[in-house]
Amino acid sequence: MGILKDRFKAKADAANIEIKELLKEHGNKKIGEVTLAQAYQGMRGITGLVTETSLLDAQEGIRFRGYSIPELQEKLPKALHGTEPLPEGLFYLMLIGELPTPEEASHVTDILQRRSHVPNHVFAAIDALPINTHPMTMFVVGVMALQTESYFAKAYSEGINKKDYWEPTFDDAMILIARLPRIAAYIYRRKYKNSEHIHPNGLLDWAGNFAHMLGYDDASFRELMRLYMTIHADHEGGNVSAHTTHLVGSALSDPYLSYAAGMNGLAGPLHGLANQEVIKWIFEMQEKLGTDLPAREQIAEYVKETLSAGKVVPGYGHAVLRKTDPRYTAQLEFGKKHMPEDKLCRTVWNIYEVVPPILQSLGKIKNPWPNVDAHSGALLVHYGLVEYEFYTVLFAVSRSLGVLASLCWDRALGFPLERPKSVTTEAVKLWLEGKEQIWE
Repeated sequence: MGILKDRFKAKADAANIEIKELLKEHGNKKIGEVTLAQAYQGMRGITGLVTETSLLDAQEGIRFRGYSIPELQEKLPKALHGTEPLPEGLFYLMLIGELPTPEEASHVTDILQRRSHVPNHVFAAIDALPINTHPMTMFVVGVMALQTESYFAKAYSEGINKKDYWEPTFDDAMILIARLPRIAAYIYRRKYKNSEHIHPNGLLDWAGNFAHMLGYDDASFRELMRLYMTIHADHEGGNVSAHTTHLVGSALSDPYLSYAAGMNGLAGPLHGLANQEVIKWIFEMQEKLGTDLPAREQIAEYVKETLSAGKVVPGYGHAVLRKTDPRYTAQLEFGKKHMPEDKLCRTVWNIYEVVPPILQSLGKIKNPWPNVDAHSGALLVHYGLVEYEFYTVLFAVSRSLGVLASLCWDRALGFPLERPKSVTTEAVKLWLEGKEQIWE
């Protein structure tokens, strides 16, 4: 991985010089104010992190190094005879900051192929778990078992200079990304396919090989995996999985420990588990209504029942976005192209017509539009991947690209231990009475 590593080092060295100058000249400037509500309500909207790989715009959605989802679909290299972007190209973009040529994306593929061998003890650790264990639990156990391979942990124990932390972090990140599809596919085949495992195909790209190991060799499913792995890869630094990976990494925990922590966050129902909740909700609606293609009027009534029961409509709303998530749109277009008559997809599209007006009528919801989770399950079900508990594992494999690229940058830029100040409610009350200063 010499060429990629050398280019990353050159970019990081230049960025370090630039950031030092920025801080020297502007380090005392304020970039925002924190309200009491923000302190109590999840630090929502506080600008307190630097993440180089992507930025979330409330109107345009996620931009990777300045490029929108539609632009990436157009500009990133494709697999032979494919039309969807290669995730390897996106990883190169996040890491280096420049769009790769087809040869540069292929170089990343070659690196991942050569480092994809998973030690047997990792499979043994997964096999030690009960078969009814949630796939995300198995996945994180597999990552933790793989931690024995960490170059960073070994280098740190031997006394590496802190200016060189980035290099074993880079090596760990590449190896971890290379091996995650094998671990994820092993879990899928173990839990759902009677442990009938499929060996990797070293001639395929990263996402295409993942599709192969899952047991789905349809060319359009490989295309779906390339799209899925690209659009789920990163969502700036404040979401739970990205922030947790960064936070744990700031303690100089190695990439395996940091990524595993982030994926435990992804497994929560308010984050990555949401894609599982969407398809579950649709299946329950179909069962209650007694049809696999409910009319818009039936959907509207079911949505109102869901809301009146004090529940949310899964897949709708986003903490930052104020328009339809472009990742949803990319999946909708994929569905229209590859499965226009699929009843589940048509139901998803009908939900899209029905839900936003209902949510808007409530007058309390800032974003009534669908997010990425609202569509992904329907596409997977079309190809036979109906085991929705596994969907978050797919998300986790994709998210590795963004959070590990960011972790490389964290170490290259020498970001310190993250340690925000906290206060007690009693201290807040004293502050409100003018008896104590708690913000300095």
